[in-house]
Amino acid sequence: MPTMRVTRIVPPWLTGGILSAGALSSVALGQTAPAPAIPNVPSENLQEFRALPPQEAEDEVENEPERYLQTEVLSAARIKTYGWLAAGIGANNWGNPWNGTITFVDRNWQFMMNQLNLVNERTLDTEDGGWDWGGRTDLMYGTDTTFTTAAGLDAFNYNRYNSYFVPRWASSKYYGLAMPQLYAELGRGDVSAKFGHFYTPIGYEVVPAVGNFFYTINDTFQYGEPFTHTGMLAQWKQTDQTTWFGGVVNGWDNWNSGTSLAGNTWYPGFNNNAGFLGGATMKNSDESQALTIFTYSGNMMNPVFTGPLAGQAVNANRSYISTVYINELSDNLTYVFQNDNGWQFGLQDGMYTPVASQTNNGLAQWYGLVNYLFYKTSDTTTWGMRFEYFRDNNGFRVFNPLRNVNWAPLGTNGLGGVNGPYQGNFWEVTWGVNYRPNKNWVFRPEIRYDWYSPDHKGGPLPYGGSIGQLGGNGAHYGQLFGGGDFIFQF
Repeated sequence: MPTMRVTRIVPPWLTGGILSAGALSSVALGQTAPAPAIPNVPSENLQEFRALPPQEAEDEVENEPERYLQTEVLSAARIKTYGWLAAGIGANNWGNPWNGTITFVDRNWQFMMNQLNLVNERTLDTEDGGWDWGGRTDLMYGTDTTFTTAAGLDAFNYNRYNSYFVPRWASSKYYGLAMPQLYAELGRGDVSAKFGHFYTPIGYEVVPAVGNFFYTINDTFQYGEPFTHTGMLAQWKQTDQTTWFGGVVNGWDNWNSGTSLAGNTWYPGFNNNAGFLGGATMKNSDESQALTIFTYSGNMMNPVFTGPLAGQAVNANRSYISTVYINELSDNLTYVFQNDNGWQFGLQDGMYTPVASQTNNGLAQWYGLVNYLFYKTSDTTTWGMRFEYFRDNNGFRVFNPLRNVNWAPLGTNGLGGVNGPYQGNFWEVTWGVNYRPNKNWVFRPEIRYDWYSPDHKGGPLPYGGSIGQLGGNGAHYGQLFGGGDFIFQF
């Protein structure tokens, strides 16, 4: 059988679904590894591991956790059933019930089962150059689900509550069910395509807890980027060093919510949600460095809260570009840099508040710069630091608590208030460690400090005070957070 060299930097936009699952399960760092004799048990989609340092991502593939749900019948059909449980707790120094602008870990001193995730998948094996098919379904229950819903699927359509992500399958304000992935996959040789609902390839950090080094996620991801798309995304592995991506999707975090209530008839093409999603990844010859660029451009629904179009939606172009650079400096040290830039067009003063008075000729902008440094000190322990700058140029993206943003349209009833918008600069630095006593468990304690510099004095502040209370607002420019979680893979 043919041999294959597998990249040392493991994210899916470097390997994709083109490599055989058998080759992935026998990664040999920096060496040529023969494919196994019977490559009929695929490794899970490496999408989950792109935000881990390469050394840990390699460990996940090479030393796959024991899968308690797997059976011989499933393995024979190249189907894998597996999952994980992620739960933890965190707190801020002000004692506010909400942890400021932090989303996934948003409650202070409240134990949260963030994710109970179940996966069924069949990965592609096109090593012999022939056709193959696959697919994947993810079901997630927990406190993170409200942040990863899609309008028309696990969230209500925009026109139901005039809001983004009012969860449809929620059991309470904190717990609910989501289906972040539901797609089929078809491939032949070096070309493949996904059809359906899938996680975005944009950026570095990911929704699945198993794929992030830190317990909390960065501002650029939680406020700037999409989480999911619905549509088609194809990829072509041109060479061992270059892979191209391109497809058509139905906006951001959107399943099938239409444009029937779109009110911005002044904007060309306002009644179409189709958008382009594409990019490329490039590696150097020794595979120690990688550069990935993804872009999106297409219409997005934006609810109107006041004015003559209240209860309708502004549907206009949103464009985005994200660049991720990874440098594996040594066998134990990795540096990652990310830059994101976003633009929302088609807004009009008096028709989209509270950002209307802050937009520039109908344009809102945001961007982020994120740096990571990871150092592996042993087979069980890796240390990490993240330093980030995120800019909300027009007060268009950052509100808090986002859980209240998602639930406020259902009526107050003690659910609390929504604070913001915050027009200015956000900074955060996070220190953390991953301790992996065995292949099924990981513990992720961290300390994080956030601070905010507003463009205008006297504006709302995002930390402490009465954040999350009706009619309240924050009282502080900065916040110290400490917390941690465990992840059990099964």
